Amino acid sequence: MTEPVRSPGLWVLAWRRLRSDRVGLVSLVIVLFYLGVVLLSSMGWIARDWTREVGVNYAPPPFWANDQDETAKALPPPPEPATPPSLYGLTDPLGSVLADIRREYPHDLVTHDLPRRLTLPLGGDKWGHDVLTKLVKGSQTSLMVGLVSALLATALGTFLGALAGYFGGWVDDGLNWLFGVFTAIPYLLLVFAIAAVLQERGVTTLILILGLTGWTGVFRLMRAEFLKHRSREYVLAAAAMGASHARRMFVHILPNTSHVILVQLSLNVVGFIKSEVILSFLGFGVPVDVVSWGSMLNEAQNELVLGKWWQLAAAGTAMAILVTAFSMLTDALRDALDPRLQRRED
Repeated sequence: MTEPVRSPGLWVLAWRRLRSDRVGLVSLVIVLFYLGVVLLSSMGWIARDWTREVGVNYAPPPFWANDQDETAKALPPPPEPATPPSLYGLTDPLGSVLADIRREYPHDLVTHDLPRRLTLPLGGDKWGHDVLTKLVKGSQTSLMVGLVSALLATALGTFLGALAGYFGGWVDDGLNWLFGVFTAIPYLLLVFAIAAVLQERGVTTLILILGLTGWTGVFRLMRAEFLKHRSREYVLAAAAMGASHARRMFVHILPNTSHVILVQLSLNVVGFIKSEVILSFLGFGVPVDVVSWGSMLNEAQNELVLGKWWQLAAAGTAMAILVTAFSMLTDALRDALDPRLQRRED
């Protein structure tokens, strides 16, 4: 007897189609590069000293600097006292404490003897911070907010959509009413209202705001998927074998809708990154001691009036590249995971 030939699974075919799509493959490489940068930044290997003032105020990029630029002049060194100040024979009560702090945190103290650079690779802000370092650290904040918020919204929408589509009846009616309430209010207006009520700025608050308001699109799709799958033969067979409702929902039906979840997760990441940038730009996002692409754009609007465009260009370009790559990757995933293409190749 000859063994039956098994057709490759959905994910194997999806990877084959994704490898043949050059645009999708390049987008995947760009997204993985951003994720690698975020990982290195979160571990403290890069962009750890983004608050350090390494350049002069509004230090330009090297290709923009010129001799007539007033911002490219070095700051004069502070005058040093000729003799140490006299304490009239008294002992400084904080002298030992300050000495211990200097020994323990030598890099966190502001030192005036270090020369500031006249130019920086992508320029500097009004405090002399390196825009390139801020860009790397800001990508960590923006991408983390987008990913975690998308995971929260996708998980919430999947769970509620599974309940509504599988059980139907009054459960479906109640969840559809809740869906109608959330979709009746404009999205950004709802986000602004919740941010104003919470009155607490922070990354965690921002993640909760975006995650708890962005589940509606996933809910609608997952409700339709569970309505379609709950009456199919494999689900009825599992019910006849005594499988519980939870097992039928999350063991039998959910894996067959994973491609929809993955595409919606990618779409939510793009939407939430843009929402974080908008909220931080308007002052509802991250606090002042945290940098993100939105806070960089918020600072850049004042710098642009003075003709200092490099922070705006750096943050806008980095965000545009990531959002475009994520959007193209989503389109490639949607095509690669299309079941109709799988049947056609079989």
